[in-house]
Amino acid sequence: MPAKKRNYVDHIDAVKDNDTWLYAPQKLPRMSPIALNEIHGMLAFDGVRNPSSRSNTSHKFFIPYRTAANDWVPKIGITESAAEAAVALQLLMSRNVYDLQFQPLTVEFEDEDGVKRTYTHDLMATYTCGHRRFFFVRNEDSLIKPMTTLQIEAVRAATPDTAADDMMVINANDYTRQRRENLFRMYSFMANPDCEADDAVWQTARSLRSLYYMKDLFPHAGVSQRRAFGACYRLVAQGLLHANIDQVLWEHSHVGVAA
Repeated sequence: MPAKKRNYVDHIDAVKDNDTWLYAPQKLPRMSPIALNEIHGMLAFDGVRNPSSRSNTSHKFFIPYRTAANDWVPKIGITESAAEAAVALQLLMSRNVYDLQFQPLTVEFEDEDGVKRTYTHDLMATYTCGHRRFFFVRNEDSLIKPMTTLQIEAVRAATPDTAADDMMVINANDYTRQRRENLFRMYSFMANPDCEADDAVWQTARSLRSLYYMKDLFPHAGVSQRRAFGACYRLVAQGLLHANIDQVLWEHSHVGVAA
């Protein structure tokens, strides 16, 4: 008896939506921003806007940080993208930054169609010299659009001169995934200082004539390899050693004394 021919059309029609191939992440319903309770020994997030609501396209970061402006008391900062978090960490590791504020100011402007809109600045850094700077972080696909250029100029015009001295536009694509990962690890090592190891590795780097790889420092530093490895990250973060942070930063990385 011949086998019964299967009806594939009926089978395809019976496929449920959730079983079909999804070419984009499923859009989730909007959720309210995360409201943190009081954390003992930490200053609360004080931005004018909480950007921690759920998103399909960006990663939200909660960053504990210290600055001289807060007498080095830990504080919470929140960013709405990995690139924005990387920019914040790079600023926090700079010896020239006195304070950093997250979501510091909202301004109102008119778009090209005359519609009133609001924009909240991503970050504001105050440097030890007193200079204050806003940071506008956006991906390259957005920055090349004429509409974004018009928005940036409108935001500049709407921002009071008394709020900051200038505004810098940051291309998020400059912060590759590996650069971000390196910055996150640098910040982690900076949060656990080891001045003895840093000084030992720094003096070794300055005196070693055969320095090429990070691992060349380990036998001569006089501290354990684990401590020397962390010191290398901190020295790169401080700009004392140079390395390509768009590649994995490890013992086989090329490093050198910064000029």
